[in-house]
Amino acid sequence: MPTLKELFALFGKEAPEVPVRGLTLDSRRVEPGFVFVAVPGVPLPHRKPLDGHDFVPEALARGAVAVVGEKPLALPVPYLQVADGRQALALLARRFHGEPDRKLLLVGVTGSKGKSTTASLLHHLLQRAQGGSALLSTVGLRLGEEARPPVGHFTTPEAPEVYAFLREAADRGLKSAVLEVSSHALALKRVEGLTFRVGVFVNFYPDDHLDFHGTAEAYFRAKALLVERSDLAVLARSLPHFPRLAQRPHLSFGEGGEVYAEGLRETPEGLAFRLHTPWGSGEAFLPLLGAYNLENALAASAAALALGVGLEAVLEGLATFPGVPGRMEVVLKAPFRVVIDFAHTGKSLEAALKTLRPTTPGRLLLVVGAAGERDPQRRVDIGRVAARLADKTFFTEEDHRGEDLFAILEAMAQAARAEGGVYELVPDREEAILKAILEARPGDTVLLAGKGHEATLERGQVALPWNEREVALKALRARGLL
Repeated sequence: MPTLKELFALFGKEAPEVPVRGLTLDSRRVEPGFVFVAVPGVPLPHRKPLDGHDFVPEALARGAVAVVGEKPLALPVPYLQVADGRQALALLARRFHGEPDRKLLLVGVTGSKGKSTTASLLHHLLQRAQGGSALLSTVGLRLGEEARPPVGHFTTPEAPEVYAFLREAADRGLKSAVLEVSSHALALKRVEGLTFRVGVFVNFYPDDHLDFHGTAEAYFRAKALLVERSDLAVLARSLPHFPRLAQRPHLSFGEGGEVYAEGLRETPEGLAFRLHTPWGSGEAFLPLLGAYNLENALAASAAALALGVGLEAVLEGLATFPGVPGRMEVVLKAPFRVVIDFAHTGKSLEAALKTLRPTTPGRLLLVVGAAGERDPQRRVDIGRVAARLADKTFFTEEDHRGEDLFAILEAMAQAARAEGGVYELVPDREEAILKAILEARPGDTVLLAGKGHEATLERGQVALPWNEREVALKALRARGLL
C-alpha cells in the first residue's frame, strides 16, 4: 500500500509515512485512509457547479488522512495546494496504482459518434486475434472475455477508476487495453498521464457538446489531445481538421484514405462490403444494422491492422462481432420488430430512423425523450426529427435530472407540432414503452431511443435502476408475445 510520503513526493512536498487506502474527488466516497482531492466544479449554463473545496469538512469527518486542493486552506491533516486539482488527481492515481499503463499497450478511441461501437469492435478484433485485451467503454468493461457493467454515467470514468481498471488488467497479465475516451475526459484530465500506442479519431460533429466546451474549436482541441498523446493516429479522412492532425504519424480510413470500403450492401442481417487496406483486400461482413457503422468498422479495422492483426483475422473478427448492448439491439424480430438504440441527439436519432425505415414494411413507432441539464437545442432537434421520420412518437422521460420534465416534453412536442408530427406525451418511460408495444401491428418497427445500455434513469437527484431491454420484454409479455 503506497504511503502519503510517496504520493506527495511527486509534487516535492514532505508528508508522513501514512498508508493511503484510496483517492477520490467525491467526498461521499471517502473512507478512513483516503486522500480527498478537492476540484472546482465544471461550469455549465444550466446549473451552478459544486466546488469540492466546500466538501473538505465532510471528507475529514469520513476519515481522510490528507487533502489536495487549489485554494489556500489550514487543515488538521497534511494539505497539498496545487495549481490544477484534476491533473494532480490523475498523477496521484497513476502513482497509487503503480503506473499500470507501463505494462499495457494502450489504444484510445474518440469521436463525436460511434466511439462505443468502434472501441468494442476493436477490442473484439484484438481479443480474438491476440488475446489478453481489456476494454473500458460507455457500455461496459471487459477483462479478456470477462464482462462487467460500466463505471458510473460517464463515457470515461474519473482518473482513479481508470487507473484502478488498468491496474487490474495489468495484474491479470493482459497485454492491451482499449479505452473509449470522450472529449470531456480529455478536457477534464481523466486520462492524464497516459500515452497511447494508437489513437483513433472516428469522426467530428462540431455542434456536439457546445454546452460544455463553448466553441467548436475548443471541442476539437479537446478531442485532438488524444492524437497528440498517441504514437500513431488512425484518422477518418473526412475529418474537417485532417490536415492539422495528419502532421503526426497516421493511418487514414474512409473515402480517400488508406483503409476504405467499396460496394457497400445493406442487408437485414448487416453490412457487406469489400475492404481495401495497405495489407491487402477482402470481402467483409459486419452483422450490424446501419450504414453509419461502416465508418466504425473501417476505424476498428485500420487500428487492428496497425497493431499487427492480420487481414484474414480482421475479416473473421468483423463477421463474428456480437454487437454492442443498446446499439441497434433487436429485442424482437416478429410479428413486429422492437429495437433499442442509444440515439439521444437529433443527428443520431435521424440516422437510426433512416436505418430502420427501408426494412420496415409497416409503421415506425418511436419512444424517445431528451435529457435535462443538457443542451436545450437537443429537444428541438429530437422533436423535429421524430415528426419527420417516425409515423408516431411517444415523447417521454430520459434523465430529466433537476429540470421540469413537462417543460422538456412540451419543448419536443412544440417542435414536432411545427413539423406536423403525430405524437403522444407519456411522462413515465415504462408506460410509454408499453403503449408503443401494445399499439404495434405486424410489419411495424418500435424504436426505443435514448437510453440504450444505461443502467439508471435519473429523476431529480435520484438515479433509479433501469434496464431498457427488461422493460421491453415485460411489455412484450404483457402483450402475450413471450
